[in-house]
Amino acid sequence: MVANEKKFAVTEQQLAHLGEGAVAYMRQMDATELQGAFPAVSEMMDIEPGTKLWAVFGANGDPILLADARAAALAGVLQNDLQPVSLH
Repeated sequence: MVANEKKFAVTEQQLAHLGEGAVAYMRQMDATELQGAFPAVSEMMDIEPGTKLWAVFGANGDPILLADARAAALAGVLQNDLQPVSLH
């Protein structure tokens, strides 16, 4: 360790809020995965198995929106002044 180096401890709760209100994660998901991430949507809509949609999540993992195309998901992210980050 360098003499002037400081170490900071970050709690899980602090880490969960890192990027909140600034970053949105985009990920393509199929219908099966959507049921866990967006339970209200899967109850309201009958999504065919194998259907691929783009999901957008806040930095803390909360679901924000679903879109049928990447461009539409990206537009939603930018419209809300968030920085998009893709998850693979």
